[in-house]
Amino acid sequence: MLYPIAAFIFLTVFCVLVAIYLGVTGVQSSPKSELKRRLRNMARQETQGIPAELRSEITRETAPADRILSRLPFTRNLDRKLDHAGLQLTASAFVLSSAALALAGAAVAAYLTHSALFSLLAALASAVLALGFLRFKTMQRTEKFTELFPDALTMIARSLRAGHSFNTAVQLVGQEIANPVGELFKVAYDQQQLGLRISDSLGNLNERVDSLDLRFFTTVVSIHTDIGGNLSEILDKLAVTIRERLRIRRQVQVYTAQGRMSGYVLGALPIIAYLCFNVLNPSYESALIEDPMGISILLVAAGMQLLGLLVIRNIIKIQI
Repeated sequence: MLYPIAAFIFLTVFCVLVAIYLGVTGVQSSPKSELKRRLRNMARQETQGIPAELRSEITRETAPADRILSRLPFTRNLDRKLDHAGLQLTASAFVLSSAALALAGAAVAAYLTHSALFSLLAALASAVLALGFLRFKTMQRTEKFTELFPDALTMIARSLRAGHSFNTAVQLVGQEIANPVGELFKVAYDQQQLGLRISDSLGNLNERVDSLDLRFFTTVVSIHTDIGGNLSEILDKLAVTIRERLRIRRQVQVYTAQGRMSGYVLGALPIIAYLCFNVLNPSYESALIEDPMGISILLVAAGMQLLGLLVIRNIIKIQI
């Protein structure tokens, strides 16, 4: 049994070292590397204003591992998801990190339980944990963007009333508002400085963050560019609407706090009880692991727990 564990440890260490190397090379802060990263993101996201020849040239300079992952069905949009999460990692580095985490979980499970089934389940759970972390970072970045976006709209409206141009207002947002709003608007202003229309550069931001409020804003800017109008007044009303929706969302979170806490307690209670019994009397629950019928009972119980958590989640999930 030691040889498979040693092989797991070796593969885990190898994947971790390769992932660290790819991660360090992927987040270098030199202007050249930052420019290449932005060009790769623009080429992958079908950004407006980039000719097909230039897009293909940028794609050819991408690392071979990233090109292979971009063709696979499960990792085709991984670069876009990493960009939505605000993680400055390549797809290959994230895949290797997830593989290292899965191998580490399988090695620990194999050492503790001496069961191939639990090792496989631990590997799958570790891979799901990596995907859950990516989804959590994406939601966190989107929520932070939504919180800061009304301030950006108010700043643009006040700048327009003060006599500044719209491009100057976008530049001001990029300098004064915190990330991720400031970072995205700074990219839009830089693209406009390089010759892209400001409406197109702002429209490209929809590929970098999944926000309905941002789509409303880019639609308003596009209409204003074509037919004109009082843009500052429209942006003020849009900012008020977003703030009111955020206020209602916080009230809903307060009203559903008891339901969420019930779901957390019901989900964690069986795991905590199992660990406590296993520490106090290890032989008490040995039948659940050694007997095939016990393993089947554990799997059925885990499935029912997940089903119950999904039902509670659907009850307390209210769309606003």
